[in-house]
Amino acid sequence: MGPLIPQEIITGQWDFVIALLIGASFGFILEASGFSSSRNIAGVFYGYNFVVLRVFFTAMIVAMVGLMYFSYFGWIDIDLVFVLPTYLNSMLLGGFIMGLGFVIGGFCPGTSYTAVAIGKIDGIFFAVGTFVGIFIFAEAFPLFEDFYTANDLGPITIGEMLGVSNQIVAFVFSIIAIVAFYVTWLIEKRVRKGMTEYKFE
Repeated sequence: MGPLIPQEIITGQWDFVIALLIGASFGFILEASGFSSSRNIAGVFYGYNFVVLRVFFTAMIVAMVGLMYFSYFGWIDIDLVFVLPTYLNSMLLGGFIMGLGFVIGGFCPGTSYTAVAIGKIDGIFFAVGTFVGIFIFAEAFPLFEDFYTANDLGPITIGEMLGVSNQIVAFVFSIIAIVAFYVTWLIEKRVRKGMTEYKFE
């Protein structure tokens, strides 16, 4: 059955409508999860709040396992699902820069717009900075285009890179998520206990 547009079940004119609905739903879930607060997001780096890790792990596992079941029942053709091309060098550097942004600003681009939607000033500053960064990147792109496109691995998945099936990848990540949930719960418990004792002293 799916994906709907590549198989011409619906026309490409529905692209923006579907994007709007998914974006609004995603923003609602981010806000409901507390992602409009920079303290909640930055808390993962300081050990007192791991809601970011838990929500992203949950979303990833649900999507992975869901796709496996959809493929098994013939509801979606995995071969037609778009996979973003992997440019290893630039993605590693981009991940590092985004991590710094998380620590310093307390937001990523998506969560900053969630904060903007409810009128938070720090979110507005972060969102404006995102647009400034995009403009600088676009204007300076010819200078580092070779670095950006270096180590082009194409639209490769983790399973293809490691030579294992998607089912094994989904299973391994599910185990990692369960372990991460438990370990972060222990860390939160210890850090919050320490913060409480320090506050009373």
